[in-house]
Amino acid sequence: MPADATVRQRTGTGIGLLLALVLGAVLLTALPGEERSDKAACEARAVGSWAVDERLTGEFARYGDNAERTDDWTGGDGSHSVRLPDGRLLWLFSDTFLGSVHAPPNPRGEFAAWRDAGAPMVRNSAVLMRAGRLEQTLPAPLFPDPGPGQWRWPVAARVEPRSPGAADQVVRVVLWVRTAGQAPWIFGVPTATEVATLSLPDLRVESVVRVHDQRSVADPSRRVLFGTTLVAQDGWTYVYGGDDGRPVGRPVSSAYVARVPEGGLGDPAAWEFWTGREWSAGVRPGAVLGDGRRTGVGSAFSVVRDAGTYVLFTMAGGTAGLTTVTSYWSCSPTGPWHGPARDFTPPLPPGGVAAYNPQAHPELSGGGRLVLSYDVNWLEPADAAAQVSGNVALYRPRFVTLRLRDAG
Repeated sequence: MPADATVRQRTGTGIGLLLALVLGAVLLTALPGEERSDKAACEARAVGSWAVDERLTGEFARYGDNAERTDDWTGGDGSHSVRLPDGRLLWLFSDTFLGSVHAPPNPRGEFAAWRDAGAPMVRNSAVLMRAGRLEQTLPAPLFPDPGPGQWRWPVAARVEPRSPGAADQVVRVVLWVRTAGQAPWIFGVPTATEVATLSLPDLRVESVVRVHDQRSVADPSRRVLFGTTLVAQDGWTYVYGGDDGRPVGRPVSSAYVARVPEGGLGDPAAWEFWTGREWSAGVRPGAVLGDGRRTGVGSAFSVVRDAGTYVLFTMAGGTAGLTTVTSYWSCSPTGPWHGPARDFTPPLPPGGVAAYNPQAHPELSGGGRLVLSYDVNWLEPADAAAQVSGNVALYRPRFVTLRLRDAG
């Protein structure tokens, strides 16, 4: 889960997933990595072409606009997905609007569907899709707050054995725990990474385990939350994350990677962190991407594996980061990363709108095509609540389909 420009009000509408962090998704650098994929299969990769995925974008609009129920999803950000063994797709969202959507015109007299200003908002939600059609919002929030003034945002998830080698499968969902704080921590202070275990097929929350507690790190900007993206390879799950350097004035944030043996995501003792030289448990991870000054990455990025190449998608640096997605590639999960490669600017609703949180969805991809979602939100915090309530085209995921090419 899991990040990027100041549009979410901490106690008001809860709009946007860490926009300030994604706007810090700039250039990447890396330390030499210990592990390498097959050199013969690894080659430079970049976005060769892209197109709007109107079907997926329209499906979320159809479901969100349906007024038959008042306790289901009408909009949210985060937009992570995982394929279940029975073929269903589980979509996970961070701050989420429930309630009803009204037909146009909206209160400003414009012809756009709208939400009530007091629409219910929860910190997380989950929606089920079958055969490309959204069917059901699970009781929300799916993951209750861990304590007063704290909340959980779900990020990446995967289906894995209940324990290494076990036949029984469960869904593991990585969670970010944040705690209410004062400026500049208007999105909450990063607190911990947790992993929830969901039963199959009923998706009941069996347990939540804290796997990486950051409360002992005095400087909140140095705290690392993991789970913005997962990559499974060779019996390991690689878990990427980032720090919150941007809220305190550092130009960029840094990125980190952990690994867990398959079936071990819910076991804190199974987690190992890349230190810059080796994998080790119980140590502070070393940044694999970013020098904290000129180069770095926001916390809401996505990594996929294309043949022998790891491809990373993030928002571009500078003002282009409001609208533009870029990519990098590596032969190893620990880097070094090469790029940036070709940028592209997906379509946005009119007005002062920002894009953030690019997330790849390999379970929807195939035939040389890769599906990527991005979230959209109103940029200016002063009127973000009114804009998001007045136009449901905001605060819903949008989709594009990419084709990668040789970047050499």
